[in-house]
Formats: sequence, structure tokens, C-alpha cells
Amino acid sequence: MASRRRAREYALQGLYQADLGGVPVTASLNSLWAGLLEGEGIGEGRPPESEEVEFAQRLAFGVEQHREEIDALIERCSTNWRLPRMPVVDRNVLRMAAFELMACEDIPATVSINEAVELAKRFGTADSRAFVNGIVDRMARQLKRLPERQHG
Repeated sequence: MASRRRAREYALQGLYQADLGGVPVTASLNSLWAGLLEGEGIGEGRPPESEEVEFAQRLAFGVEQHREEIDALIERCSTNWRLPRMPVVDRNVLRMAAFELMACEDIPATVSINEAVELAKRFGTADSRAFVNGIVDRMARQLKRLPERQHG
């Protein structure tokens, strides 16, 4: 059964490799798909299904295509943190979540937030979960995908 969570993991791997290697996302995803076909990576014993590949590419290519806008949103929502100083995993989890919040109206904001937190918890550091949660929550509120918090 196809899993959007696995697709997000694939997209994160592609974005991570592209970010570290300074290569286009297409090249990093092609390398990932080739590796998975040879039994490498996080495939959990089965090759990615076509829906997983499709969704992973939608996310990764969307991040690449809207990178300036996404990075500007992350910078506005992250106090005292510039993108180059963020851990590579966290930065790319945030980019994916930002793209989902900006361009994927079919995905509820709460799902995007929860999935970003799960990715941060699985692939990031001990601090990644709280860091990502705070920033993605701020992005969702700024984009009006979640209601503003009531003070009182």
C-alpha cells in the first residue's frame, strides 16, 4: 500500500542530497530511485510504489521551483535562525512543510505539521522535533492555514 509518509521520506532524501551536493533535485532523485531499485536506502524491503514516487517528486520539485519564496517564509518564521545555520535535515523538512502549506490545499495543515515533526524526529537531532514544530506552526498561521492563537 502506498504511503505518503514514505513518499515524504524519499523527498527529504532527495532534497538533502541536492542541498549537500549542490546538485539539481532531479539528479538527486534519479540517484535515489536507482539506489532503491538496487536495494539501498530506506525502502523497508520493497521498492517505492508509483504513487509514492509521484508524491515525492511533487514535493521535491515544488520545493526546488519555489525555493526563494519558501526560504523567505522560513526566515520570517524562524527567530534568530538563518537558513545556512540550520541543520541540513531540519532545513529541508521545513522547506517541504512550507511547500505543502503554500501549495497543497488538498493536504490539511495539521497533517503537514504532524508529518514534518515525524520526519524531524526520525531523521534529525534530539532538538529537531521542537524546532521544526515551532517554525511550521508559525508558517501555517502566517499563511492563514491555521487560526491565530487567542491571547487571554
